[in-house]
Amino acid sequence: MRVYLDNCAIQRPLDDQTQLRIRAETEAVLGLLALCEAGTLDLVVSGVHHVENLQCPHPDRHDHVNDVLNLARSYVPATPDILRRAKQYESLGIKRFDSLHLASAVEAKVDYFCTTDDRLLRKGKAADTIDVSVVSPLELVILLH
Repeated sequence: MRVYLDNCAIQRPLDDQTQLRIRAETEAVLGLLALCEAGTLDLVVSGVHHVENLQCPHPDRHDHVNDVLNLARSYVPATPDILRRAKQYESLGIKRFDSLHLASAVEAKVDYFCTTDDRLLRKGKAADTIDVSVVSPLELVILLH
């Protein structure tokens, strides 16, 4: 099974853990990453991950994202099709990096696109993502069991 986690999902373990929802999502993300390490899930990443991560001003977050990206078995290079699809998603009100992540996941034909961003989750579920399911980490953990 192929999964694409956007940078906000990857960074969830570094967020303030005093909120129950964030703690639960952190545990879900850590579980998903463990499945990637074990080879049960195939983590797919794109150049968007790297470009967005280069803009991160926090060294601990930057290093964490790099460590997670190194778990990937598949890489999606930028293509004109991804850029076209991302423009379509932007026209639906999805932010630029988010639309590029989502378009990359669709181009890679992943099974699940996972995000902790509520706005992206809502708009992504309403968008035409072909056969890619847009889910939160908690939803994905439930679907996998």
